[in-house]
Amino acid sequence: MKLHVLQHVPFEDVANIGVWAQEQGFTITTTHLYLNEPLPDPESFDVLVIMGGPMNIYQHSLYPWLVPEKQFIKTAIETQRIVLGVCLGAQLICAALGGQVTRNKYTEIGWFPVTLTEAGQASESLLHVLGSSFKAFHWHGDTFSIPPGAVHLASSEACPHQAFQYGDRVLGMQFHLDYSQQSIQTMVENCADELIEGPYVQTDPVHLTQLSSAKSLQSHLVTLLSHLITSSQ
Repeated sequence: MKLHVLQHVPFEDVANIGVWAQEQGFTITTTHLYLNEPLPDPESFDVLVIMGGPMNIYQHSLYPWLVPEKQFIKTAIETQRIVLGVCLGAQLICAALGGQVTRNKYTEIGWFPVTLTEAGQASESLLHVLGSSFKAFHWHGDTFSIPPGAVHLASSEACPHQAFQYGDRVLGMQFHLDYSQQSIQTMVENCADELIEGPYVQTDPVHLTQLSSAKSLQSHLVTLLSHLITSSQ
């Protein structure tokens, strides 16, 4: 299979999704949008993965590639690609499906539990394989609505809308399972200005980059991606 990545900044790459995909024998290609690279033909890949980034999805004047990117995501969904969006990527999927992205009540940075909704725990859910609750990594200030036609899958104490599913091929997750320990360290190095005291902001870099928690992310990620690919076939 062929997996294509949309990357918005140099320091948020495909991380452990790429590790998994390589182990599965996927061909991986990437559009580095911050370099104004052209978007591919949606028919040229099977899976689209949309990564995170520090920008807001409506900052079109600063990041003009956001406009064609949203249309590209919509086309990928319409042409039955498997589509996975993480953090900013999930917000972009939401917008492509007609939803809205707004400022969340709280900034959420660090290790916090995610709880599946009743729909999220159902067998039809793409997340049910992760159990009713699990610890995930978070780094966001914005949040998405549940777009028309989508199913609300998960929430956290700080952010009611943590995941949604559209059909059986499209999944948006506000939280991160994709990060490695190095990914989190890179976020700390590049976005340290966002580590401001708050009820849902963990500011200690040592706590943020703990290896044991990063390993649990990788385990959850492998379980989820394997299920996503299998259920979409």
